[in-house]
Amino acid sequence: MPRPRRTQISVEDTPYYHCCSRVVRRAFLCGDDAYSGKNYDHRRAWVELLLFELEAVFAIDVAAFAVMSNHLHVVLRVDVDSANRWTDREVLEQWHKLFKGDELTQKFAKGELVEAHEVHRLKHSIAIYRSRLCDISWFMRCLNEPIARQANQEDNCTGRFWEGRFKSQALLDETAVLACMTYVDLNPIRAQLADTPEQSDHTSIQLRIRAALKGEQPKNLLPFIGNERDNQPNGIAFLLSDYLELVDDTGRIIRSDKRGAISVNSAKLLARLNIPHDNWLKLTTEFGKLFHGPVGTLQALTDYCEHLEKRRRHFAASCQHFHSN
Repeated sequence: MPRPRRTQISVEDTPYYHCCSRVVRRAFLCGDDAYSGKNYDHRRAWVELLLFELEAVFAIDVAAFAVMSNHLHVVLRVDVDSANRWTDREVLEQWHKLFKGDELTQKFAKGELVEAHEVHRLKHSIAIYRSRLCDISWFMRCLNEPIARQANQEDNCTGRFWEGRFKSQALLDETAVLACMTYVDLNPIRAQLADTPEQSDHTSIQLRIRAALKGEQPKNLLPFIGNERDNQPNGIAFLLSDYLELVDDTGRIIRSDKRGAISVNSAKLLARLNIPHDNWLKLTTEFGKLFHGPVGTLQALTDYCEHLEKRRRHFAASCQHFHSN
C-alpha cells in the first residue's frame, strides 16, 4: 500500500529527496510516439520552465533534473531555514505568485490595515503557507498539475496524465546525493538519447556544463560549494569541476561499456566517498532498481527509520552497494 508522504519525509535526517513522476497512459510526455507519429519534445521546455519558476517561489532548491520521454526526475533540497527567515509579508508575496490567497492575505500583502479580530486568522494562513512553501508534495503538485492540464488540452482529452503519485526517496548522506544526481544526469546517455552530457538536452548537467564554460554556475540550480560550508551553507559540498569530470568519466564507461576508465581525479573522489569503482557503476546505472526507499549508509538509514518509526529491514540490504567492506 502507498505510504503517506509525511512518513517518508524527515528533514531532521536530510533535506535531499529524489522524486520521479511517470506518465500513466500511452501518450508521451516528450519524444517521439511511434504509434501516432507525433513528436512531443516541445513539452520538455514546459517542464524545465515551470521547474525553475517554482524553484524561485518555494524554499526548495533543484540539485538535478532530467526530463525524459515518459517520466521526469528531480533531486530537491528542502531549505526550511530560508522559509523560516521570510517575514510574514514575504511568505504571502511568494504564495501569491502561484495562488490568489484570500481577501485578507491580499490586503496584508498590499500593506493595508488589518483589523484586530482578523489577526489570528491571518497568522494561521501565513503559518500554513510557510509550511507549504517548503513542502515537496506541494512543489511536485504545482509542477505536475499544470503540465497535465496543458498536455490534456494539447491531446484534446481528459483524465489522468501522471501516475497517481510521484515517487519520493530520501537521500540520507552526501554519497547518496552524489550517486543519485549522477544517475539522474546520465539518464539520456543510458537511454541512448545523447552521446555526451553536454548534448543531453533539458538536464541539469547540460546547464552546469554551459555555465562552467563561462566560469559560472547556473542561478537556478543548487551550487557546488566545495569546502566552503561555513560561508555558503546552502550548497553541495564538492567542487563543480570534480563532479563534471566524474559524470563525464562515468558517461564514457556507460557508452563504451569499458571498465577502468575512471580518471585519477574521479578515483580520488570515489575514494573519499569509500565507493569501489564497480559499486559506483552499479549505483549510477541501476539506482532506480536498487533502491525503492531511503538511500544511505546503515547508520543513516537506522536514524531515519527510528525518527519515522519504520522497520529498517526493508531497506537495509541496499546499503551494501555504498561502501567497501
